[in-house]
Amino acid sequence: MIIDHIGLAVSDQAKSKKFYIKALAPLGISEVKEMQGWSGFGKDGKPEFWFGVGRGVQQPTHIAFSASNRKDVDAFYKAAMAAGGKDNGAPGIRKHYHPNYYAAFVFDPDGHNIEAVCHKPV
Repeated sequence: MIIDHIGLAVSDQAKSKKFYIKALAPLGISEVKEMQGWSGFGKDGKPEFWFGVGRGVQQPTHIAFSASNRKDVDAFYKAAMAAGGKDNGAPGIRKHYHPNYYAAFVFDPDGHNIEAVCHKPV
């Protein structure tokens, strides 16, 4: 990973936490730390994705999470939609990026474009 961590301001901490707990579970990503109203999600005890109520929610942004395989992308999409996400692109190949770019996109409660992507062939 080239970024140590990222922080995102949200409008409703509890609503976002509920969404991300469900949406990121299929990718093996979970909440590993909470402090001062911010939740840190990651793997192996290292929080890399932080969110909490800030001075203002950023304009919608795009965050892509790595998936180990295509089944995890599918599971992410299903979980995110069940958690209240809005469709922004069902799981599938995105050939315009490259032949093995398999991804799914959902909007989170604040309209951020959240993606799960696998670059591996089937």
